[in-house]
Amino acid sequence: MFALWTWTGRRPGPAPTGAGEPDRIALAIPSTTGDIAVAQVDCTLVEPDHLTMARRTPSVRAWRAALDGRADPSALPPAAHAVPNATETGIISADRALRALTGTLAVGAELETTLRARLRPYQARGIAWLRETTAVHGGAVLADEMGLGKTVQAIGFLLGRAADGPQLVLCPTSLVSNWVHEIERFAPSLRPVAWRGGVLPSPAANLVVIAGYPTLRGHAGPLSDTPWATAVFDEAQVLKNPRTQVAKAARSISAQARVALTGTPVENHLDELWALLNLVAPRAFTHRAQFRRRFVRPIHEGSADAALRLRDTLEPIVLTRKKSQVAAALPPKIHCDLICDLTDEQGRLYDELLDRAEAEGFGSGVQRHSRVLAVLTALGQLCNHPGLISGDLDELSGRSGKFDVCADILANNVELGDPTLVFTRFRRTGELLVRHCAERLGVTAPFFHGGLSIDERTRIVTRFQSPDGPPVLILSLRAAGTGLTLTRAADVIHYDRWWNPAVEAQASDRAHRIGQTRTVTVITLTTGTTVEEHIASMHDRKSALADLTTDADSDNSAVAALARLDDDHLLTILRRKRGN
Repeated sequence: MFALWTWTGRRPGPAPTGAGEPDRIALAIPSTTGDIAVAQVDCTLVEPDHLTMARRTPSVRAWRAALDGRADPSALPPAAHAVPNATETGIISADRALRALTGTLAVGAELETTLRARLRPYQARGIAWLRETTAVHGGAVLADEMGLGKTVQAIGFLLGRAADGPQLVLCPTSLVSNWVHEIERFAPSLRPVAWRGGVLPSPAANLVVIAGYPTLRGHAGPLSDTPWATAVFDEAQVLKNPRTQVAKAARSISAQARVALTGTPVENHLDELWALLNLVAPRAFTHRAQFRRRFVRPIHEGSADAALRLRDTLEPIVLTRKKSQVAAALPPKIHCDLICDLTDEQGRLYDELLDRAEAEGFGSGVQRHSRVLAVLTALGQLCNHPGLISGDLDELSGRSGKFDVCADILANNVELGDPTLVFTRFRRTGELLVRHCAERLGVTAPFFHGGLSIDERTRIVTRFQSPDGPPVLILSLRAAGTGLTLTRAADVIHYDRWWNPAVEAQASDRAHRIGQTRTVTVITLTTGTTVEEHIASMHDRKSALADLTTDADSDNSAVAALARLDDDHLLTILRRKRGN
């Protein structure tokens, strides 16, 4: 996007009015002493299409000429590319600014017909940046904040390299199905294959193999022996310890381009950052001892110069953007749907539960409605955590794909200081999440549910809304879905799915309401291949069940509609869709 600003002759003036979004960004401007200094300048941000509405100045005329194809870097005055570098010792060159513009516009035009997503300007820039950076350095780290669309940017990058050979995506096991789903959704010309060992699919130009990190650890040979056009490492902070087997296996992957995706490139200490840099650009970041000597030790000792040097060193390899930085390009609410995998334990219990239901039958009349509801409830709890069915709750982590994904998101948000709301249908699930926050995150997360008195509920809301309130609030979807203002949070997680999409939307609006000053990110977690996918697709279609309405009883109507089906049809919906 373009930042329009004014100059009074001595200092920046007010931001131009008219089309665009107001913002305040760092620019290099003349100081009162005659030098160039970096200052926060009031601007109006506009997309290229709206640059024609800007007042004519030398900078605007030069950029318009570039947009018209009459590109000449020498025609750009310094004020037209006055973006400072990381150390604030210079500004980006006119040539680089022009290449950023033309490359981003070219990517947007190229993917307009092949990628089934409307790219926001910063996303098109991200894909163009990935192309440029991997071409020069062989790898890149895309570290955008959660909710800004790292996955769709990576898919756009994969789409542009489809003709170069087979490509590989490595991610946590719980996200394998989500990657398959997102590639099928956004890039149907690609052929995603979830691989869990055995013989690899025959190499093909449009093939994208998706494997979990445990699969990489146990079957590194076939993956490392294959020459990949691209390797994408999602949630790459998993590889932060270079001495682990999975990190060593990741570094053994042979790929022309290597891309790490992470919202937290540094979780605990700077050594973790070196591990990611060594993974994607080993030629530039070969020696860990040198990295520690140049950056880690002096930064830990408080050296501001070392911190600036590190930022300058990272700038060509790592792209990090926060929602606050791209707010003008964002809607007020971002929806992020994640498909999570079942663990082996969950899959076994899921099949056993349905086999037992089939053997016992669903009955008829009122009894049938009750039995269908009981099975749906049990399946929902099983998707949340197998211990809710088996009774074994000694260990929580590693047993539920959805639980582990939620745990990762909460750990990330707690680390970044982003307050988060988590909604669930089930009280016992809420209690497990509270327990996890206490045991693993050291956080006391209140649980707002229907069993509390009015005074207790009021105290929880007041405490959460305070500036020093708890970083996580767990809420019962029914008890907290309406009437509350929880605008201290801009991140909302729907841990499980409700039949009525309006109920989920009302719950999300606890954060997305008057008083909210930030873009709200709403994450829904769906367990793939299960009845939760049926609920999710019903939400998408809106009319999948004729009785679905927006009233409070629509979930009962949905259960009633399922109960009216014969046993075979009902079991077809409830059974796992292994082909998925």
